[in-house]
Amino acid sequence: MAKLLLLHAPHVIPRFSSSSSRSLVSAAALYRRPLLVNPQFSHIGPRLHSPYNRRFSARAFDDSPASSAEMEKEKQEQLLDGVSGKKDEDYPTGEMEYENRNAWEIFVVKFRMLFAYPWQRVRKGSVLTMTLRGQISDQLKSRFNSGLSLPQLSENFVKAAYDPRIAGVYLHIDPLSCGWGKVEEIRRHILNFKKSGKFIVGYISICGLKEYYLGCACNELFAPPSAYSFLYGLTVQASFLGGVFEKVGIEPQVQRIGKYKSAGDQLSRKSISEENYEMLSVLLDNIYSNWLDGVSDATGKKREDVENFINQGVYEIEKLKEAGLIKDIRYDDEVITMLKERLGVEKDKKLPTVDYKKYSGVKKWTLGLTGGRDQIAIIRAGGSISRVKGPLSTPGSAIIAEQLIEKIRSVRESKKYKAAIIRIDSPGGDALASDLMWREIKLLAETKPVIASMSDVAASGGYYMAMAANAIVAENLTLTGSIGVVTARFTLAKLYEKIGFNKETISRGKYAELLGAEERPLKPEEAELFEKSAQHAYQLFRDKAALSRSMPVFVPILFSFLYSYAFSRLNIYSYHVPRSTRWKKLHRAECGPVRMLILVV
Repeated sequence: MAKLLLLHAPHVIPRFSSSSSRSLVSAAALYRRPLLVNPQFSHIGPRLHSPYNRRFSARAFDDSPASSAEMEKEKQEQLLDGVSGKKDEDYPTGEMEYENRNAWEIFVVKFRMLFAYPWQRVRKGSVLTMTLRGQISDQLKSRFNSGLSLPQLSENFVKAAYDPRIAGVYLHIDPLSCGWGKVEEIRRHILNFKKSGKFIVGYISICGLKEYYLGCACNELFAPPSAYSFLYGLTVQASFLGGVFEKVGIEPQVQRIGKYKSAGDQLSRKSISEENYEMLSVLLDNIYSNWLDGVSDATGKKREDVENFINQGVYEIEKLKEAGLIKDIRYDDEVITMLKERLGVEKDKKLPTVDYKKYSGVKKWTLGLTGGRDQIAIIRAGGSISRVKGPLSTPGSAIIAEQLIEKIRSVRESKKYKAAIIRIDSPGGDALASDLMWREIKLLAETKPVIASMSDVAASGGYYMAMAANAIVAENLTLTGSIGVVTARFTLAKLYEKIGFNKETISRGKYAELLGAEERPLKPEEAELFEKSAQHAYQLFRDKAALSRSMPVFVPILFSFLYSYAFSRLNIYSYHVPRSTRWKKLHRAECGPVRMLILVV
């Protein structure tokens, strides 16, 4: 019995407890800047080309030896070549620009509202109520699904900003189990909504790090007297099965290519390695630093003061009010009464509200937020990567290569779509499937502009897919990178001996038993072939990363160091987006779960 784990993010995927640097790029001017892309707009610019089609020496894509001094000098020159002459202002900020409508536009919107279906009608002066709770999917969901959809949340915020019937937003924030990338994106939409001049009030009953990070971005944040406060700090955990396997008689044989590729550690080790500890420490520092900066910006308090407050171990909600971290302590009905007074609603009348589900049915066309005939295709890819659909696969739970390839080809062949966004939320998976999708995305990028947008995680095989795009963008808190390969095989000889089981294998061919004879350890020549196959897969990944992003081979090797917050210490841009009128229209569009920063790849 053998198991192959290629191009997958570590099994030690960090679990963040809310008992529990900065941006992905070091350019401060790009920090926390969004790129909002409209699925439909009337004009599209020319295909995007990389300004970094540099001519590297043949050695840049070769493993042949050279003097260390010469190689080091060449590497530094190539890195400097990637950033020379480029200023922050050369890149689009992606800032949302709220534009007041003229009299004609207001008239058109009001006229369209007269013909809206009954289930799309909203009372004037209504408050949009939404509850953020649990897992938030990156996939589109139908009206019959009860779960939260990040694309729909994003769209609702933008629609509400321009909807003259919506007076403000009342946001209930319950414990969240989504990743920090999605939390960062939702927070950005809260901040963008505030630019409309409408109020957004938050209500939080269980105050963890993620929940407060969103809540403090609201105009006002309230909590009930009995609210729980868990603002104690941030932890990351890694578990290991090496000792368990040793006791039961299972011997994992793991080939890990990439110094910081820790996926196999969970199987083979009993404790954390120095490399894994270093990587997780960097990850933790980046999340915590970003959280402190975000809270400091939102509350107007010094970063040091926020950190000191956390280190006091405060569990009383009254302390948060005294420190100015929440507006006031009130029950939900008291907040509603406050909103009624603010909106001039009589005490014996109900506050006019519209909930998330109903408002999701309001069409953008009604609010004048649609574009022209030309469209941008958004292709969503979420979950672990596999080549074909398994018997237990459910829609949206995994990336099925054959299905995604079919979608990519249809977009490439369609004249309706003038550009494409590949939205990735995946820790990786099957190497072959990743490569096949990389090829199709590359072919698409040769005919139309393609942007890879990263959500919570786009690591290993997830990053492999993104490499083929013209540009890669990500959240400040996206986990990405992890360029490396892990293969694993289990030897069950001791386990079989303990339980009295025997297995005899008859084979033909020198290496026939490499993946099938789990009842014995690998022979020397088999172990050598096992290692070579892993090295070959890694070299393919590494070389394609270099080729796709117009970089020398040694740069992707650095990326294996930073599984999370990859590239945060490098300041190299993949391509230049011209600041044309067309692209300005693209950023200002109403929604699109696309972000963000021009990533360093």
